[in-house]
Amino acid sequence: MPAVRPSIDRLGADPGRRRVLGALLGAPLLAAGGLAGCSDGPAASTDEGPVELSVFWWGGTKRAELTEKVLRLYSERNPRVTFRVTWQGADGYYDRLATQAAGGNVPDLIQLDDAVLTEYAQRQIVLDLSERVADHRLDLRGLPESLIRYGTVDGRTMAVAGGQTLAAVVFNRDLLRELRVPEPRGGMSWADYIAWAEQVTEASDGRVAGTMDPSGDYRALWLWLRAQGGEFYRGRQLGFGAEELIGWFELWQRARGGRATPGAALVEQADSGEPARQLVVSGLTAASFAWSHQLPELQRLTEAELGVVGFPGPSGAQWARASMYWAGFRGTRHPDTVVDVINFLTTNGEAGTVLGHERGLNASIPVRRYAEGSITDPAQQRAAAFSASIAEQLGPAPAPPPKGHAKVRTLLVAAAESIRSGRAGTRAATSRFIAQANAALAA
Repeated sequence: MPAVRPSIDRLGADPGRRRVLGALLGAPLLAAGGLAGCSDGPAASTDEGPVELSVFWWGGTKRAELTEKVLRLYSERNPRVTFRVTWQGADGYYDRLATQAAGGNVPDLIQLDDAVLTEYAQRQIVLDLSERVADHRLDLRGLPESLIRYGTVDGRTMAVAGGQTLAAVVFNRDLLRELRVPEPRGGMSWADYIAWAEQVTEASDGRVAGTMDPSGDYRALWLWLRAQGGEFYRGRQLGFGAEELIGWFELWQRARGGRATPGAALVEQADSGEPARQLVVSGLTAASFAWSHQLPELQRLTEAELGVVGFPGPSGAQWARASMYWAGFRGTRHPDTVVDVINFLTTNGEAGTVLGHERGLNASIPVRRYAEGSITDPAQQRAAAFSASIAEQLGPAPAPPPKGHAKVRTLLVAAAESIRSGRAGTRAATSRFIAQANAALAA
């Protein structure tokens, strides 16, 4: 069930809350004339009179705690503005949002990801932010260019990254020490990675498989394609053909033949991408594929120490990805306040200190620098260090995925599962996927 919170009033109404926030926000204010792109002055809503904004996001209790704290900080600076918040787990989030969109009652401020951004922009559900970016009322000058581009649909800024993430291999460091197998290296070839995974399976006498099977993981396929000069999409069409996809599927058939991956039934448990189902935390593989910002959540699910490295293949195949976005509802009665809150969440140093890396590395580079000393969680520190280690090697961002991307992702998982289980041959599964994916993108 979604978790609904009453309106968040300004902090002055609760001295206890004021003391808690004061302790949390103990970092000094930015000096006058401080880093460009990292705001610290009072946020200034242009709406007159009392304003209550509804806010909706997915995530766990930790994300809810931090998000509500930062919204209280905004209300402390803008006593006229209060918030009514709703949050829930990822499962069912977009179903609920679709129902709200059909009724025209979408919350004022919502969290999205790249699976639906283009669709919501083209259906005119989300607020066009372009004019406010142009005059810097929404100040994106501190964000990497690739991160800005990844929130742009048809030349218009439709959302702002709530954090930056990268596709990553998360591995069980304790297990590898026990087995005396070296840790995987970021940037190793896919063939070398599979050989490493086979070594893990052999060293454990088959007790643990080396790696999750990512044959249905669109992230892995996308980076594999980019490493060869390809793309997942070209405009509103697939950027690859049947032969490329057959090559990808056959790569993982060979890996399964070498026992680099676990059985099909175990892989299907983790195909959803839900952190709690990842085989690296359940102890069934030495490594899983995840987003770098998920490392702290994955670490909370296991007592083993987890490490993180980049995907196989060149780092230049990656780009600065939005882990998720903040977007406004096009029908909001308070567009200026919504934009001001987005600006506060993404460019304010104190807000960045509160939020930490829960949604990923802070989107704003100046805010990252301002808040970096306040990050004390070891897993967050490891995730941040990984991101910093390849920041200068990232490639240019593609456009956000086209409408139909969510369906294409589901179809890819289904095709991979049909091959793994033996229900379909590689060519038959590939042909069916290509036809169904093209239909989904054309709808």
